[in-house]
Amino acid sequence: MNNPNEIDVINTPATDVLVYGATPGGIACAVRAAREGLRVLLVHHTGHLGGFITSGAGGWETPCDLPRSPIYAEVRRDISEFYRQTYGEGSPQHLASMPQPDSRRHIDRAKAEPRVAERVFEGIIRREPRITVWRGWYPASAKREGAKLSSVTLHQMDGSERRDVAAATFVDASYEGDLAAVAGVPYRVGREARTEYGEPHAGRIFTQHRPAPNGPPGWPRASAEGTLNLRTFGHSSGPIVFPESTGEADAAIMSYNYRLILTSDPANRIEAPRPANYDPARFRGMMWHSIIPNIPNQKIGWNCGRLIGPQHAYPEGDWKTRHRIDREYRDTILGHLYYLQHDPEVPAETREFWRPYGLPLDEFPENDHLPYEVYVREARRIVGRHVFTEHDGIPVPGQDRPPIHSDSVATTDWPLDSVACNDITVRDSSMDGIFFLAEESRPAQVPWRCLLPQGLDNLIVPVCLSASHVGWGAIRLEPVWMQTGEAAGFAAALASKQGIAPAALDPGCLVQTLVEHRCMVAFFNDVDVAGDEPWAPAVQYLATQGFFDSYDARPHEPLGDASGLWTERWRSLSSTATRLDPGLSRADAAVTIYRDLAQPRPPG
Repeated sequence: MNNPNEIDVINTPATDVLVYGATPGGIACAVRAAREGLRVLLVHHTGHLGGFITSGAGGWETPCDLPRSPIYAEVRRDISEFYRQTYGEGSPQHLASMPQPDSRRHIDRAKAEPRVAERVFEGIIRREPRITVWRGWYPASAKREGAKLSSVTLHQMDGSERRDVAAATFVDASYEGDLAAVAGVPYRVGREARTEYGEPHAGRIFTQHRPAPNGPPGWPRASAEGTLNLRTFGHSSGPIVFPESTGEADAAIMSYNYRLILTSDPANRIEAPRPANYDPARFRGMMWHSIIPNIPNQKIGWNCGRLIGPQHAYPEGDWKTRHRIDREYRDTILGHLYYLQHDPEVPAETREFWRPYGLPLDEFPENDHLPYEVYVREARRIVGRHVFTEHDGIPVPGQDRPPIHSDSVATTDWPLDSVACNDITVRDSSMDGIFFLAEESRPAQVPWRCLLPQGLDNLIVPVCLSASHVGWGAIRLEPVWMQTGEAAGFAAALASKQGIAPAALDPGCLVQTLVEHRCMVAFFNDVDVAGDEPWAPAVQYLATQGFFDSYDARPHEPLGDASGLWTERWRSLSSTATRLDPGLSRADAAVTIYRDLAQPRPPG
């Protein structure tokens, strides 16, 4: 799909914001900044926008059904509307595009074909005249003036042309963190030692699968029992029992794979090719059960082929190296599929299951019907002004919530987790690096400081943000990045209006802007941030100030016994605070306090 706003000139257009990486987070950032009046240059290294969502995800990996930010909600809504208009209200395709209401399993979340997601992303960009798109470019170098990034030199992916781009604000929304790297900000690749941040699951680690609990299936138990408004997972990691879990630091990162999209529709199916280097011995005993079912139009996603090892060279590799690794993962998943469909040593029932599946003719037509990008689970992570660690995703002792951050700009909902980092086991353990803390971790707040690299004030990094390897497990989902990306767009606009660098923004002003635009900065079981309740922004804001120690806002209940906590917090934050009437509803009390705490609006 061609963007009519796209240009092909050597002279760089005047721009306020350069966004590198047209991932979902980068698109959310660009669209929000444009809607706030800024001129945006959106740059991507391939010709196809949308990152993982348009390259094999098959939908939204989130146990949270609630809307989280305006552009995320808009994209989800537009996808469902496409299916409704194309196939009919209540059609199988339309129903699959929404979370299944009769199931609480995370696998029954909202689904989308990559081609439809790409269509929607292209449409939302095309509707913004302030956005210019350059495809097939990547950052090669950058110029700094102290704590300011003044310009970036972009290099043509398939050519020799270079272009210098100056802007007031730069945003690195790529999966690799390439703009941050050429800008010279500090970053990490690999696993921290357990001792660095005191994270139990850091460094070299071996775990075992935790058996499913009795009673309502799934983890966390609070979700299965109905006290936490999240979908459940059927697996979780057990306690750390192996002495070989030394917690030593190393350069290992999570393994990658291709997330194939397959179809069983004979009219839309071609046989997957056998790779030239096919060797059946590679696939004996390899797991194949990880399937994303019920993607519209008789499609599934296949989350296998996790070749362990090549991913380590990817983050710091040049694009030639990355393309070689990309091809290695592609050949692995195709070889695995061919093995399951044809090899006589595969059980007949397994071959029978896989034989109907092939590559969809209507997906990835310019790439032999294979995803455009390998699934980069982890690459660089900047070192920011706060590092999101395991502790940020685990409830504080004595309360249900993880640590409160007054500068929260987004929320996590996925468990702290990691797939294998090294192809090593000890006795009956899982491979080195695997953990999935579905029971222990909870929805957390992502601080604005995590998006701000150390030493550079006008670069925002909403994707490869500041997190430890363990903390990264809860960050690395597209819904989170669409939140942080949109927050970055708001921040760029606020900074422009005030004539300052994004790092100089008053965090309270940014959080206030986010909640008033119905962005989720704190998770609640019973608050829909996209609704029209006038108290919702106040409740969200107060959740960043320590007024709630659980996920239940109970907005219509009397303040009652909570008045002591609320009065204490209010008085600690406001010199004009008066005693709260215990008879007030929590919603009315929240609005009263928020009005007292709200800051003056920025100029413009």
